[in-house]
Amino acid sequence: MGWNAVKVFSATKSRERAGLGEKITEWMREERVQPVDVEIRQSSDSEFHCLTIILFYELPGGKGR
Repeated sequence: MGWNAVKVFSATKSRERAGLGEKITEWMREERVQPVDVEIRQSSDSEFHCLTIILFYELPGGKGR
């Protein structure tokens, strides 16, 4: 199963990172998509930590966004 669309979610503040799962779940429910692959990345420097979640999904009809 392939993918033809990507959605990126990221957060740097602690409270935003903690709520990222709920934000993603709400978006998936509203858009009615199911990911076919997911990548999770974390980066940081001396002050900030960034969490990025990348969802790869397939749109009906093969049309990408």
